Amino acid sequence: MTGALGLRGKSVLALFGTCMLVLLLAGVAGWQAVESIRSHLGTAFTRNFTLLNRERILAPVARELALSLRLARSQSIQQWLKDEDNPEKKAMALQEAESFRNDFNDKSFFLASALSYHYYFSDAKTPTNGEPRYTIKPDDPHDIWFFNSLKSEEAFNINVDPDPKLGLTKVWFNVQVRDGARRLGLCGTGLDLSKFLSDFISASERGVTPMIVDVNGAIQAHPDNRHIAFNSGAGVQGRGKLLFDLLEHKGDTERARAALDAAVKNPGTTEPFFATLNGKKQLLAASYIPELKWHVLTAVDLDAAEVIDSSLLGWVALAVFLLLLVAMSGFVYAMNRMVIAPLLKLKQSAREMAAGNYALALPPARNDEIGELTAAFAAMAGKVRRHTEELEDTVRERTQELVLANRDMSVAHKKISDSISYASLIQRAILPDRELDAALGDDHFVLWRPRDVVGGDFYVYRQVEGGCLIGIVDCAGHGVPGAFMTMLARAAVDKAVDEVGAHDPAAILARTDRIVRSMLNSGGSQRDIATIMDAGLVHVDFASRRAVFAGAKISLYWSEGGEGEDVESAKGGRRSLGDRQQGEYANQTVDLLPSRTFYLTTDGFLDQAGGDKGFGFGNARFIDMLRQHASRPLAEQSEAFASTLAAYQGGHAQRDDITVVCFRFT
Repeated sequence: MTGALGLRGKSVLALFGTCMLVLLLAGVAGWQAVESIRSHLGTAFTRNFTLLNRERILAPVARELALSLRLARSQSIQQWLKDEDNPEKKAMALQEAESFRNDFNDKSFFLASALSYHYYFSDAKTPTNGEPRYTIKPDDPHDIWFFNSLKSEEAFNINVDPDPKLGLTKVWFNVQVRDGARRLGLCGTGLDLSKFLSDFISASERGVTPMIVDVNGAIQAHPDNRHIAFNSGAGVQGRGKLLFDLLEHKGDTERARAALDAAVKNPGTTEPFFATLNGKKQLLAASYIPELKWHVLTAVDLDAAEVIDSSLLGWVALAVFLLLLVAMSGFVYAMNRMVIAPLLKLKQSAREMAAGNYALALPPARNDEIGELTAAFAAMAGKVRRHTEELEDTVRERTQELVLANRDMSVAHKKISDSISYASLIQRAILPDRELDAALGDDHFVLWRPRDVVGGDFYVYRQVEGGCLIGIVDCAGHGVPGAFMTMLARAAVDKAVDEVGAHDPAAILARTDRIVRSMLNSGGSQRDIATIMDAGLVHVDFASRRAVFAGAKISLYWSEGGEGEDVESAKGGRRSLGDRQQGEYANQTVDLLPSRTFYLTTDGFLDQAGGDKGFGFGNARFIDMLRQHASRPLAEQSEAFASTLAAYQGGHAQRDDITVVCFRFT
């Protein structure tokens, strides 16, 4: 039929409706224009917000700094610091300082002498009585700010620092008191950090993050105070975070440094740049305050910030959507009439063929492309029937091959299981159960539960002259890798004990740390797996009736066992053996009373998930468990501990290897 319309012709008619899709393209172009406008407005908003914050911060902070500088230039303050024991000079100096206190926003001041190291502090709640609050110590890490500020060439620094001795966290203005080139001490005031963040940093605008950094990039103020680099203003490094630590790409860091340097050269202006912050690309702007040596920054998430009225965009989007809906409706209608309906008939035939019916009732023949497709489909059905028969024969052959392969896999799985069981037997052999039973009998128990067949926990007992050494070690990992680590760790502990003796647990830990590092780095290769170990060791001296404990992230607990008796503990060092930074371990001495029971546990017990919310067991719940059962015989305590953990764990899987060692010397 020459007059019949072919598939191409029908497609041309159907595509006529697609002209309506031009509206979609127009919508995309409009959206690009909106994005361009939003980017421009966002840049202006970020600049203005940064300059506004700069002025909000500059005036009050500069005022506090100016008053602190005036206090440092006071002659009565300088004369008293040179003769601190003179009561008349003290009274005059403190009287003048009190007058300054009333002018400070925080109603507080401090004076610190470089000669006597006495620290004086006064505020509205606790005015000074003329006596120092405390004495600064050169070896106290909390006092490093004083000595760094004193030796600095700068006349002042603004330092964000929590003072544990005063129990205050403030933005401190540390100003040097000088007599010519001689540094007599420090004085100044502080602004409460929470109020400072609330007044100047907290932003109610969605998607806006204001912050303050110093010239080195150390964060001085941030809505989330976990990012604040405490004490960085006094030259203490490594305790806080830099702006660059929040950026996720190297290019972001380079742009940030360039913007900060440019802001220093052009104070009072803003330097914008883009960077990835919190997983999102954000626009940042920096403005430098030379009087304070601070950069005021604003990070704006243009996707979250309401730079353009979202309600207007909603109406535009609705209009575009309606136009697109109309265009799509016309296109779908045309395609359904001319193409889809015939193809649905062919689809029904395909379903019958898929069900195994190759005697197909195909659609009527047509003199167009769909007719040609129907003929091709009929030919394909014949080929599929033949190929299906061949495939069924092939499937039967492959099924037999899979049966044989599964049989081989079962044999291999049994061999692996037998090997792991044998490894468990070997690991169990290194545990000093017989030695503990012979030495302590009913005065000890051990709760040892590997997460898998083998694990990364083990415990130590060695009888030495005049006493014994008891301890536990938790190697990183579990299963076969953890078990291998226990072999290495056991050899390292034994070698350390042989070299330094059993009487000094801290020295044993330090020597074990060096031995493990030497073993693991002997090839000079980079380690990509965790090889750290937690450990706790106790040396018991029978003659002096004392126990000496040292730990690496493992604590020692003990209780007298009487009703109402509290549980005491000695904390281990903060770093594990083999950690990236070498730890420091110290001995702690505990009297070996007849009624006193000692407990050592790895973190597998403390971190075990359970309860309604799946939280870890935790130290507080562990101490309550000790307090509740400490008066019972040790055999009963072992059962009580196991049942308590099982009840808390419920249906949660065991997270880690669990080891608890309990002992007493009656």
